[in-house]
Amino acid sequence: MNSIFREDLLHQKTAFVTGGGSGIGLRIAQRLAEHGAAVVLAGRKKERLEAAAQTICAAGGRAQIAALDVRDYAAVESAMAQTREQLGEIDILVCAAAGNFPSSVADMSPNGFKAVMDIDLLGTFNTCRAAWPHLRKPGASVISISANQATMPIPFQAHVCAAKAGVEMLTRTLALEWGRAGVRANCITPGATEDTEGLARLAPTPEIQRMVRRGIPLGRFGTKDELADLAVFLCSDSAAYITGAVYVCDGGASLCGIPPFAAPTAS
Repeated sequence: MNSIFREDLLHQKTAFVTGGGSGIGLRIAQRLAEHGAAVVLAGRKKERLEAAAQTICAAGGRAQIAALDVRDYAAVESAMAQTREQLGEIDILVCAAAGNFPSSVADMSPNGFKAVMDIDLLGTFNTCRAAWPHLRKPGASVISISANQATMPIPFQAHVCAAKAGVEMLTRTLALEWGRAGVRANCITPGATEDTEGLARLAPTPEIQRMVRRGIPLGRFGTKDELADLAVFLCSDSAAYITGAVYVCDGGASLCGIPPFAAPTAS
């Protein structure tokens, strides 16, 4: 997919991407690298990160990895310091690490709820807080990946609803607190996105996927490329006066209410 931006748009920029080993996080990292940024891919699985970094380097980009768990603040802090030492100040921070599984509240364990809260919300906080000493300068950009669950209650997604609502409010608070330093903070809210683990978990069969598509005004799933191009826009000078915003990229799905496959059922 051809991008609308110049290849040198992010030249001499450094980006740190959590959840960068796969899915939406990886595609955003690849797109940032295509536009000249040096990227650090952060995630839990070293082998996956190494393979992801290789795709970027093979395409002529610059990438290195940071194997860590975003729930471990000390590990994130150490990775940020190492990035600063090796690549200089961080210009772009993308918080894309996330967890999800479908479950009713009655069937969900406290540990299951906590795991998603810790990865999505605490992980986003840890990443932003640890990055702050290396990020606080005019033009720096923080992008957090949210979800429609942040504003639309969906059965079997209470943990994600709570976590992503927190991510969006954290982002708005960062925009207020960090704006004077010139740091912008925004969210991207993907809808159903093809070839992602999230879609595979929440719409695991062709029948359910057809139901989901029928509920999207544009009549199709989104693509990781479309989300990646939105991320490039938000961290570019074209978005220099945008902060505290939530960009919904879901084909209009959130305008239609609860997805039909997620309608509540009687107990």
